Amino acid sequence: MQLNKVHSIKTIDRVAAELGEAVERLHDLAIGMEPEDGIIWVYGTTEVEVLAFTPFGVENLLEMIAMERDHQI
Repeated sequence: MQLNKVHSIKTIDRVAAELGEAVERLHDLAIGMEPEDGIIWVYGTTEVEVLAFTPFGVENLLEMIAMERDHQI
């Protein structure tokens, strides 16, 4: 039996604040990510969905940011 090893997630707003990035920029970077990449959609009781990341997802975002910066130079 496989057990879920994800013990926490952070919302895109929280990750953006911690990384000093704009939420919109992170959203644009994350749009191509899959659940295997550490991205999760969180649904509440309202019609608002929240994008969130596992620790692995934050690592992937950091790599994507670094690659984007390298391509701009």
